[in-house]
Amino acid sequence: MNVSFRLCIPAVMAGLLTMHLTSCAPAPLAEAPTEPPTLGEENPDLHAGIEYLEIEPVWSAARVPFDLLTHKGWQFVAYYDANRQMSVAQRRLGEREWKITKLDSWVEWDSHNYITMAFDADDVLHLSGNLHVNPLIYFRAEKPLDASTLQPIHRMTGELEQRATYPTFFNSPEGELIFTYRDGSSGSGNNLFNMYDRKTRSWRRLLEQPLIDGEGERNAYPLLPPVAGPDGYFHLSWVWRDTIHAETSHSPGYARSRNLVDWMTACGQPLELPIRFGTPGVIIDPIPVEAGILNGSNIVGFDLDGLVVLAYHKFDDEGNTQLYFARHDGSDWQIHQATDWNYRWEFGGGGSLTREIRHSGLHMEDGQLVVSIQHPKYPNGTYRVDPVTLRLMERVPSSGPSIPPRWRKVESDFPEMQIVWRSDSTSDSAGAHYRLRWEAMPHHRDQPRPKPWPDPAMLRLLVIPE
Repeated sequence: MNVSFRLCIPAVMAGLLTMHLTSCAPAPLAEAPTEPPTLGEENPDLHAGIEYLEIEPVWSAARVPFDLLTHKGWQFVAYYDANRQMSVAQRRLGEREWKITKLDSWVEWDSHNYITMAFDADDVLHLSGNLHVNPLIYFRAEKPLDASTLQPIHRMTGELEQRATYPTFFNSPEGELIFTYRDGSSGSGNNLFNMYDRKTRSWRRLLEQPLIDGEGERNAYPLLPPVAGPDGYFHLSWVWRDTIHAETSHSPGYARSRNLVDWMTACGQPLELPIRFGTPGVIIDPIPVEAGILNGSNIVGFDLDGLVVLAYHKFDDEGNTQLYFARHDGSDWQIHQATDWNYRWEFGGGGSLTREIRHSGLHMEDGQLVVSIQHPKYPNGTYRVDPVTLRLMERVPSSGPSIPPRWRKVESDFPEMQIVWRSDSTSDSAGAHYRLRWEAMPHHRDQPRPKPWPDPAMLRLLVIPE
């Protein structure tokens, strides 16, 4: 079903810290959205050259990530609407009219069931999502740059597609579209990679075996997609986890590859696939279970010399949670404690949990090494990092667009509602910064909430000039 939705609203933008999952029956229909406010003095952000566009109300009783993609003069937003139905809104840059396409997939309560999109080299849109140990959900457009032609494709290779989680699209060194996902469940799963053939419009395995194999006793949580480094390699990090319980995370690992097929250790030793827990040379830091590391905290970055640096958190000798940087010096990993926080983040159990500590990994801004941090006790922001010791130093002003106070305030009066932000997945920004903004309840371990539920929240695209 296609719907044209008229938007005419300027306003604001935002983005303090961006860090970087069962198909269900549809919920009852929600009330029709109200008319958006008109331009005028009630829109003070207009005078600052800032603009916002309303898309439509969205499901807000569960927190599930949406996606935003800007490509060749067009913008695409994938989300779950007020009825929990998977939807894609499309507009031409510079226009305010969204064309909305509804897809045959409905979300319930699982925060893992995010949506992700990508374009192939023919500008055809691919979309996957609403997956957490479920049969593969995948849509492909029939025409370039046209989300209204998305059609369900019920198989890729047809093998190991009944228990899929964590769908991710990215491009090969030659620009071909790759899709990766986990087959299995937390504590017992493998990571598979497919490559798309544009001529035949079909998928094949990029690797004949899993890249990483948990051997039925554990699974790796790789941070995907692999990071394309300044050295011409793809860099992949992961954390092993033994069960569905988050506290059983341990032993961060690392491997690199030029072609995504042949992999090696940080020292350059070829790896026999699949990589397993006992594979020599891939463990960065032998952190045991219940020692403060969590999957998703292992982020690849690079120092001023282009050396790979893995950032993660774990407990120090006194039991406090600290940020660590592991840098490979050509022969071994050197572990550096970056912080001296007097705080312990004790996490555990299954389901999606609220991350008390988030970080961006090491990156460069204005010729300096920096890391952006969110912390429940210490000031949030971007910090300079000593290039030799990799210690955290003073806070520095953010180089990104600021968030006007208007959009830092929760609009809903429903208890516990939070603001959710999503940055553009591409760099095709056409002279502006783009953010999605909506409001939702915090993570609830993927379990249903008792009624009453909050009203649907308005999904907005916020635009600020560079």
